[in-house]
Amino acid sequence: MSKKLNKDTISSRAGIETDKEHGSVVPPLYLSSNFAFKKFGKEQKYDYTRSANPTRDILASALTQLEGGSGGIITSSGMSAISLIASILEINDRVILPHDCYGGTFRLFSSLEEKGSLNTRFIDQSNLEELNANIQEYKPTLIWIETPSNPLLQSVDIKTICKQAKQVKALVAVDNTFLSPALQNPLKLGADIVIHSTTKYINGHSDVVGGAVIAKEKETFDKINFWANNLGLTGAPFDSYLTLRGLRTLSLRMKTHEKNATALAQVLSNNKKVKTVYYPGLEHHSSHEIAKKQQNGFGGMLSFELKGGLPAVEEFFKKVKCFSLAESLGGFESLVCHPYTMTHAPLTDKEKEVSGITQGLIRISAGLEDMDDLISGLKKGLD
Repeated sequence: MSKKLNKDTISSRAGIETDKEHGSVVPPLYLSSNFAFKKFGKEQKYDYTRSANPTRDILASALTQLEGGSGGIITSSGMSAISLIASILEINDRVILPHDCYGGTFRLFSSLEEKGSLNTRFIDQSNLEELNANIQEYKPTLIWIETPSNPLLQSVDIKTICKQAKQVKALVAVDNTFLSPALQNPLKLGADIVIHSTTKYINGHSDVVGGAVIAKEKETFDKINFWANNLGLTGAPFDSYLTLRGLRTLSLRMKTHEKNATALAQVLSNNKKVKTVYYPGLEHHSSHEIAKKQQNGFGGMLSFELKGGLPAVEEFFKKVKCFSLAESLGGFESLVCHPYTMTHAPLTDKEKEVSGITQGLIRISAGLEDMDDLISGLKKGLD
């Protein structure tokens, strides 16, 4: 029996030496929208790129191996990956989601409920007793998990929630964008589906928009794959090529992201202008123990709340250096973001309050810059 490959090897060797025509080491980019039939009346793997493409398939295969699934689909964006999961549900199916989920996820599922397609409940999933009571009473078709959550980095117990879900035969889908396959593998903890915005850490260079869905069981994959083709949600070959290139250095990058995030969290924890720091790597964070148990690291994302609310935030953004004010995350460059007015703007004021998203909250995506330069730049914002 052959030895199972390490994640770093899977990422580095994906598609290597698969070109049988010319023997190129790096897999070529197949931009063609269509493929010539070798013989009339005989089916073949590739005919039209919306349905299947060799470049996209190499990326899908690599992510499937990294997550431990049976099949993966590369989509045109993270939101198209989320939409794809919604598309496999039936009219009036019930979905349980985290109360502090990503703003785009909240907007999509809330809109689907408003038009009568689905029924939803947004629940604090860190309260396992309350969650289980809702699962037993509501009997959802799908339970949606984001862990760590965006932007408060709240981790929830995937394995326990999956056990609760199985009691009512609910599917469990986990958005693994914040950690990537390098630091967390939800399928191995009992989940049925993993979703990624490959725009973020997997690509890692802030120059591609994409997504991915990986299914544990072939039956689930076949259903999702049918709808990906049916709705035209699959990703472009060139985007897949760039994302595959980024994937090769994923583990290396994640180590530096985490090292920088840890250092920044420690600096913020000791600053008198900071009210709260949200980073699971800090021992006092409410999710520290869960994160230690189910993750292979704490990641490169953190958030903090400034004393003084919005005026303090505005002053910080004026003075901070080495950080760009922008949405998105997971790239080589460090970013700061104001969730209240940016990523979570679709939520009402009341929904933001319930989710813990205040006007003083700032989210950081720690990049790959020199640690001392980042610390210096952060301190300038806090002067």
